[in-house]
Amino acid sequence: MALTIRKPEIIAIARREGKVTVDGLVAYFGVTPQTIRRDLTDLAETGELERVHGGAILPSTTVNIAYHERRMLNQSSKVDIARACAVRIPNDCAIFLSIGTTTEAVATELLSHEGLLVVTNNINIATILSANSKVDVIVTGGQLRPSDGGLVGNLAQNTIDQFQFDYSIIGCSALRANGDLMDFDMQEVTVSKTIIQHTEHVILVADSSKFDRKAPAFVAPISNISTFITNAELPTDCKTTCDAAGTQVVFSNSPNLR
Repeated sequence: MALTIRKPEIIAIARREGKVTVDGLVAYFGVTPQTIRRDLTDLAETGELERVHGGAILPSTTVNIAYHERRMLNQSSKVDIARACAVRIPNDCAIFLSIGTTTEAVATELLSHEGLLVVTNNINIATILSANSKVDVIVTGGQLRPSDGGLVGNLAQNTIDQFQFDYSIIGCSALRANGDLMDFDMQEVTVSKTIIQHTEHVILVADSSKFDRKAPAFVAPISNISTFITNAELPTDCKTTCDAAGTQVVFSNSPNLR
């Protein structure tokens, strides 16, 4: 099979899974590792992928990938993470759910909860939770981003300033090796900082692909996070920082969560 035939499938897998590995593509296409390495080198030279050890990822950029594509990335992992998060949220508490495809998955897993007051700056999350009559939903003001249903800016911050949350569930666009949370949109960064300031227990939901991505805007150090729910082992520096800060790390694929 020529590269021209493999190329769309390789890119499709990268968009769906967040990355591709040489071993995985060898098994998928039934070709040699040398052939796959050449394919990935060719795709990296055209800017369609970025080579990393053992495979390739979507190219780094100062602009996030499209929201509908992010929804497709690591879908099963996001569901596992969302379930692990939802079991940690008690009934009868005040929570904030931020913009993100993983936080949308959390909203779906909260549909059986009762007595929640949910504040969100995500139109999609508000729509999901509207199906639960035992949950009160408040949508912040703010500038609507049609691309992802997010509400950002001063009006969103002003709404958040009126509350103190028991739990906030946030995502991020990327994580540095030391655990720093990163994002693409400065307006969203400002809102995220405000959320953290008004929350007793901050939960970060992020799958392992976030360690393979880069984003330019700093949100917060991982030490500001109470619980980090993810699906794979952390880089050494991030694990060290979490241990030192007392950030609880929960693995969504743990047998205890099944």
